Amino acid sequence: MTEPESVPVQPAATVMIVDDRPDLQVLMVRRAARLAFAADSWVFPGGRVDPEDLPVDIAELCHGLSDTDASAVLEVDRGGLAWWMAVCRETYEETGLLLARPGGEQHADSQHEATGDYIDLLRSRSLVIDVPAIQEVARFITPLGPPRRYDARFFVTQLDAAESPDQRLRLQQIMDEVDGEVTDCQWFRPAEALDEWRAGTLQMMSPTVRMLACLERHRSAQAVMEQANRRLPYQRVRVEEPQGAYRVLLPGEDGYDDAELEVESGWVRLWGGPGHSG
Repeated sequence: MTEPESVPVQPAATVMIVDDRPDLQVLMVRRAARLAFAADSWVFPGGRVDPEDLPVDIAELCHGLSDTDASAVLEVDRGGLAWWMAVCRETYEETGLLLARPGGEQHADSQHEATGDYIDLLRSRSLVIDVPAIQEVARFITPLGPPRRYDARFFVTQLDAAESPDQRLRLQQIMDEVDGEVTDCQWFRPAEALDEWRAGTLQMMSPTVRMLACLERHRSAQAVMEQANRRLPYQRVRVEEPQGAYRVLLPGEDGYDDAELEVESGWVRLWGGPGHSG
């Protein structure tokens, strides 16, 4: 039997990709039912931060923020850019979207692309990650207990007007993979996703629900990014359980000041919105 304290906490990163279609929507993926963690749940693209997400030439692949500055944002000693690399890599692997822009002279290197390695793909196409365009907005730590524990950073970015031209093909390839971790990929209006979750027709983890509630406060992708760029101080999510009901509260909501702090280990920056000046 696994002792709860013995389960290691692994760094992870996930990204809310928002777009106006024409109203605010966010991209979500459905995890396979066979997985040990968050099985059959709808989540944002993302996953574990691996050592390979910090190559020696990461400064050449990530523009707009040095590793020192990125580490300061996340309050880690070093290697902060690995979290940005991880969300971009996982997004490409799970959805086919390339969260990157041209960074120099283009090179045609089909052998590099054939490896399927995300970093090699960036190098072969001379693409770079625009770090400031992907803002960190929350942090959630999985409660004690098996099978997995993560210290997950949540990011948000607005989809470029020009989507990856091979997105649909890539998505179909992912769906056809027997061992793929993702079984579906859809755009959701935050309010509608929350309604489906309350009705029990959409399975989601608690942090996903919290971040959808943050997005629900905004009318457009631009408004979300403007709020994210403000870099509001972290606020701890609070939980109210009147008569057995479970309700998570964000700053500015009725009852927030009196609700419990220790039920969920989560902190959000994207807590402002219309009527919440921060």
